[in-house]
Amino acid sequence: MSIITMEKDEKIYTLALFSRNKAGILNRVTAVFSRIKLNIDSLNVSETESSGVFRYSIKVHTTEKLIRRITKQLEKQVDVIKAVFSTDEYIVQQEIAMYKIPTSVMLDHIKTEQIIRDHNARILTMHREYTIIEKTGHKHETQDLFDALEPYGILEFVRSGPISISKLKTEFPDLKYGSKH
Repeated sequence: MSIITMEKDEKIYTLALFSRNKAGILNRVTAVFSRIKLNIDSLNVSETESSGVFRYSIKVHTTEKLIRRITKQLEKQVDVIKAVFSTDEYIVQQEIAMYKIPTSVMLDHIKTEQIIRDHNARILTMHREYTIIEKTGHKHETQDLFDALEPYGILEFVRSGPISISKLKTEFPDLKYGSKH
């Protein structure tokens, strides 16, 4: 598990960027971060409730001054409708993780079934050679399940970046009806 060290005035920010589904936007978005040598900790792109509008959830650790500058730069991009940033106390976020373990572990060690229950995970599929488990939650929760299953053998592991939604009442009427460009 990597440990992120932050400077005194740095915080973890989640940037929500709304755009039209056009080729090249992801490249232009990541280029903004690359130019200032700021690493993106996680990135997730998905459809929104508005037809043709996609939401990018981008997690970075930086200063408020720099996240404000980045947000302004991103909003100037063609086909970007809106960009807003927030800290964790103003959003609800989750991620999904999947674990592939040998099925023999499930059959030979009753404790693995209890571990899955204790972590509120679920079995997605059982095959003769492997079992796939799914866990939704915060990063520390998906990591805790990984740590608990690791002694029994993990064949494969994948974790999404967090997706988030604002706790605040946010209405972006231009997402549905209007157009910036």
